[in-house]
Amino acid sequence: MQHIVTTIIDDLSTVIFGKQQQIKLALACLFSEGHLLIEDLPGMGKTTLSHALAAVLGLSYQRIQFTSDLLPADIIGTNIFNNNEHSFSFHKGPIFSQVVLADEINRAGPKTQSALLEAMEEHQVTVDGEKYPLPTPFFVIATQNPLYQAGTYPLPESQLDRFLMRISLGFPPKDAEKRLLFNNQKRDYSQLPQRIEQHQLKQIQDAISNISLSSPVVDYIIELVTYTRESQTLTTSLSPRASMALAKSAKAWAYIEGRDYVLPEDVQAVFSSVCQHRLGLHSDAGDTQIAAILKHVLVPV
Repeated sequence: MQHIVTTIIDDLSTVIFGKQQQIKLALACLFSEGHLLIEDLPGMGKTTLSHALAAVLGLSYQRIQFTSDLLPADIIGTNIFNNNEHSFSFHKGPIFSQVVLADEINRAGPKTQSALLEAMEEHQVTVDGEKYPLPTPFFVIATQNPLYQAGTYPLPESQLDRFLMRISLGFPPKDAEKRLLFNNQKRDYSQLPQRIEQHQLKQIQDAISNISLSSPVVDYIIELVTYTRESQTLTTSLSPRASMALAKSAKAWAYIEGRDYVLPEDVQAVFSSVCQHRLGLHSDAGDTQIAAILKHVLVPV
């Protein structure tokens, strides 16, 4: 199974150049059964990454373009009256897919944004009192534009907390961008072969839950979150949900690295992606603050 994971990373690297770290974080998020938020400028490859992930994993895929006039029913679906049968029938929306790309989620209003809350947390939607289960696995990838751009509505803290990780692809390295220009064509994710079956994906997710998490590493995680709760410079600290997210993500990172136990380095590798958006810091100040947190709470384990 480890060979399959390595092959998936290599395949994704053929369409997302020079971003192996972000690819591994996205996979760790999926393997942890979480949801991923990608914040970056337009044209950085956010949509390409989501398409490519669905292709190599063999999962059904839907893209929802969030706009100011998008309604919750456009996402979830609605009951439509059938004149022939004199009854209502539910017509499923695009959220009924295994991988859902909520593209530019912060361009829609708060009411539409909140339509994803129940789906992301409980893997179901409720329409007119009737509950409808979502496919398994269910993975939401949301992209958002930087908040300083016009026409954006910031995601509330309660919704940000539903995302296991937030990453940014950033500008590619010079050699990667040079390669992209020489290719002179759109990166074709449709040609990526399916590398894994759904039962194998479930095996990976089950294996990650059995990764060993030692008491010293748990103490290290608690030191990290406690620092944020005692800090006078942070307006929002890390909750117990964040602690559990950090532990689970560290297990997934250890699995990707080929180990069945978690090291402090695994916690550090995922810490920024798991915790920065929960601390409510802007991206330009977040990295500095995260580095300061790690420096202050780094303890021998």
